[in-house]
Amino acid sequence: MLVTDKLQQLGLNYFTVDLGQINVLENITDQQLEQLKAELFKSGLELMDDKRAIIIEKVKNVIIDLIHHTEELPKSKFSVFLSEKLDYDYTYLANLFSQTEGITIQQFILNHKIERIKELILYNELSLSEISHRLNYSSAAALSNQFKKITGLTPSFYKQLKEKRQKNLEHI
Repeated sequence: MLVTDKLQQLGLNYFTVDLGQINVLENITDQQLEQLKAELFKSGLELMDDKRAIIIEKVKNVIIDLIHHTEELPKSKFSVFLSEKLDYDYTYLANLFSQTEGITIQQFILNHKIERIKELILYNELSLSEISHRLNYSSAAALSNQFKKITGLTPSFYKQLKEKRQKNLEHI
């Protein structure tokens, strides 16, 4: 494993290495920390030692995983889901997120839902009603209205644009 190899090379004793988190047994010197950062950076990884940045990254990962890699979103509100999943008060998470990212958690969720809708439209495996159900919209019309508000296009026009592009590419 890449991260554990780097820790062993630097002589750091650890007791857990989990996605996005390392628990080390002893205090790390500034020199060891800088070496670890440099080694991880060479491998395309980043060491985040700012607790606020770590929380923000966890919020983003939970949202992205939920929207892009789950068959159906939970019926509970995102605020309740995030609070329970990350074991933090939602108001704290929301304030921290907007201060750090410059957008609200809700806007981040909406942006990812729109991207997911685009993907599902292009896959052409689900109807708009099925997509709206999967992403917890009250109806296909509600999904269409929000999609148009954000992208400026209706879902059907978006799909037609992609189909036209594909046809044009096939003729080249």
